[in-house]
Amino acid sequence: MVTQTRVHLQTLVGLLLIFVVHLSRPVCVDVPSETDAVLGEPMKLTCISCLKRDEIKAKTLVDWYYMPKKEKDIPPDKTHIFKYDVDNPVESDGPFKGRLTWDGSKDLQDVSIQIKSATYNDSGVYECHVLRKFEFDFFTPSVSVTKHIKLKVQAKAPGDVAALYSEIMMYVLLVCLTFWLLVEMIYCYRKISKSDEQAQDTATNYLAIPSEQKDNPATPVTE
Repeated sequence: MVTQTRVHLQTLVGLLLIFVVHLSRPVCVDVPSETDAVLGEPMKLTCISCLKRDEIKAKTLVDWYYMPKKEKDIPPDKTHIFKYDVDNPVESDGPFKGRLTWDGSKDLQDVSIQIKSATYNDSGVYECHVLRKFEFDFFTPSVSVTKHIKLKVQAKAPGDVAALYSEIMMYVLLVCLTFWLLVEMIYCYRKISKSDEQAQDTATNYLAIPSEQKDNPATPVTE
């Protein structure tokens, strides 16, 4: 009876630990990977799998796979290209041999790899598979995470849409400001010209008045 109670108690504690592991939030930030590579340039395949709690020890196993394409309802043709096991990154034999390097972090929250020099044949889908085995005295739960990266290799770097949009807006604003300044200049020029014409008309009218009317103002009429 005591043995059964102890077993149930250990099971309950293990379930509570799993619950804590799953509900706690990671410190790191899960950043998606870039999906556009440039021919002949290095390319980082970013895969971040945050640890749930820093104080929990875990054994992390990482496997990277490559697939030319991935379609629904069709078993993928996967090729194992990289493995990280017990602090030892190892490249697998195949077309990526000698072309991949480990680019992850020491705490194994970032388990990324890098292609040294991208080729057109590197276009396809990459699968990052992370398996964590948590170390407890009486219970060893595990968590598995799988992420996919669809990579496309191009001859030139694609243009930045945001930068292009900002540049277009800058030119539009410049044109609007130039037009506004032109309108203001024309308005001020016309206003000054009109003031000069009025002043000239006043001077002309004054000169047209006979001199005797200028010097001798009208005598007021008295009774």
